[in-house]
Amino acid sequence: MDSEVMSEVHLGCPPRFSGPHISRFTISLPQDVARSNHLHEEALETQNLEFDEDGDLNLPRRSTTNAQPSRVRIQHNITSSIPNVGLQVWRAELVLSDFILHKSLCSSELHGVMALELGAGTGMAGLLLARIANTVFLTDHGNEILDNCAKNVQLNFGLLNYQATVYVRELDWFNCWPPKAKLDVGEAPSTQRYSWTFKEIEDAENASLLVAADVIYSDELTDVFFNTLKRLMSTGFKNGKNRVWGKEEIASIKNMNYDEYGAWAGNVIGMVLYMALEKRYNFSLSDLDVVANGYSHFRSYLRDEDETNIESSQLSFSLLHSLCF
Repeated sequence: MDSEVMSEVHLGCPPRFSGPHISRFTISLPQDVARSNHLHEEALETQNLEFDEDGDLNLPRRSTTNAQPSRVRIQHNITSSIPNVGLQVWRAELVLSDFILHKSLCSSELHGVMALELGAGTGMAGLLLARIANTVFLTDHGNEILDNCAKNVQLNFGLLNYQATVYVRELDWFNCWPPKAKLDVGEAPSTQRYSWTFKEIEDAENASLLVAADVIYSDELTDVFFNTLKRLMSTGFKNGKNRVWGKEEIASIKNMNYDEYGAWAGNVIGMVLYMALEKRYNFSLSDLDVVANGYSHFRSYLRDEDETNIESSQLSFSLLHSLCF
């Protein structure tokens, strides 16, 4: 029998509860996001910088008088086996969700995009993205996880005023991209439920945004995750292929803020990845020390920050923004 693990997010859930549990996450957003964005940007442009007595910058705050709280209902398990950790809500998913909400209010970068969430699990981040995107693919592996993700789409349908078309699709990183497209005839409905059509695969390859949260927890999975990224993101190159970036250009790229980087990457690379992950420490018998082996292996895929030449024909993971805590 597989051992059970539990996310820290679920510490307040009913003890000794087994099976699916529905938690409600409250978010508060202005009624008119576009107007709020305009007013906020206008305030930033006209306001003189002010600092408090400690020298910290005083930031302008949005008024919450017009905010309408919404509750995102997420069905999840309180504990699960390692292969089914996608049935739980993990802390990095909350970080990514918060980042998506922030981006939706502070810029138009994510508005109208076509996006994929890799290892979507419960689908929370992708559901929040669906408020402003054009199309969102929630992808994961295994019918139990996909069924639960599809249930969360149903639970929140209309609640968040979706603008996007939301698909729940199977994506096994151990199989090469593209996934096998379903046939119109000859296959049982149960095998087609989360299968891709040829049109959906084409749309996914034209996506401009990838998001992922807490998908790094074993070296083997990290390897196939990056292999999937390489294959998927290589389809999104528009310009700059086979170009070598000079030292000054790399320095300029590294100094970009999120909005500037998103605009640059969308034009040059074609796909942008926003990723949140938790650096987990565990005691290792082989090292006789507390180490973060999974994170170290993840970092091994990133280019050295001192490297001066980055070929865009190969994926430049050092240029992808990661949210780590």
